[in-house]
Amino acid sequence: MVRDLCDGNLDGAEIGSTEITFTPEKIRGGIHTADTKTAGSVCLLMQVSMPCVLFAASPSELRLKGGTNAEMAPQIDYTMMVFKPIVEKFGFKFNCDVKMRGYYPKGGGEVVVRMSPVKQLDPINLTDRGSVAKIYGRAFVAGVLPLKVAKDMAAAAVRCIRKEIRDLYVNIQPLQEPRDQAFGNGSGIIIVAETSTGCLFAGSSLGKRGVNADKVGIEAAEMLLANLRHGGTVDEYLQDQLIIFMALANGISRIKTGPVTLHTQTAIHFAEQLAKAKFTVKKSEEEEDASKDTYIIECEGIGMTNPHL
Repeated sequence: MVRDLCDGNLDGAEIGSTEITFTPEKIRGGIHTADTKTAGSVCLLMQVSMPCVLFAASPSELRLKGGTNAEMAPQIDYTMMVFKPIVEKFGFKFNCDVKMRGYYPKGGGEVVVRMSPVKQLDPINLTDRGSVAKIYGRAFVAGVLPLKVAKDMAAAAVRCIRKEIRDLYVNIQPLQEPRDQAFGNGSGIIIVAETSTGCLFAGSSLGKRGVNADKVGIEAAEMLLANLRHGGTVDEYLQDQLIIFMALANGISRIKTGPVTLHTQTAIHFAEQLAKAKFTVKKSEEEEDASKDTYIIECEGIGMTNPHL
């Protein structure tokens, strides 16, 4: 996909290959289509293309096909509800239109992402956690699955959260995806906690054959609660998704996180190798974090400039 975005050359990109050679050219805007042809995640396509098209010569429209709600990748709802509002703090906007939802194993989903290029990215400072102000989410079923499954997921998740957070109304909507907007059968849940300073955390889970709905709801709720315990300003999944933008931004970015994941360590390693950005990861020294596993990831971005603007 990135080869096509910039008319580059790519050798060795086939199954079984242990080495690739990639030579990029000028990043073009315009309409690009990428199709995983499986339930491969459209959100991962978005992750790899977004930093590129920000530095394109003109606005881009990315038509991404595959799974919108798949395992081992962000669900499209996470991308829209958590990733989007935070990543836009770097000083750009994007629009994402979910045309069709697609699930494992068939895929068949499609999203259209539109964004304009920027001259430079602004650094971000996400170190003030604030307090949890609201909790909301959606539990969905698609295809032949009955709405009761979504209701059960939502109810179990609410019960689980209530044990730990008693004073907040938890609003999880059970819903049936419209037939003309979902391909195949699927179910799942995403729950988002928003803080007084605009930080966003999520827990999510997908239904699987033979796993009861309550268990799916509880898994998402427990993931959310774990992410609220560490005192950081981002959840464990947003952590690594912000690294590339921090590396490219013009100035010093800081985010406060819980335990630094292997994904994040890997992203930092390659951002330092490829972009020559400088990262430091230190334990948070603030008093309220003393008893918690909380870290500050700081980056001196390279101030990448778009040559076309």
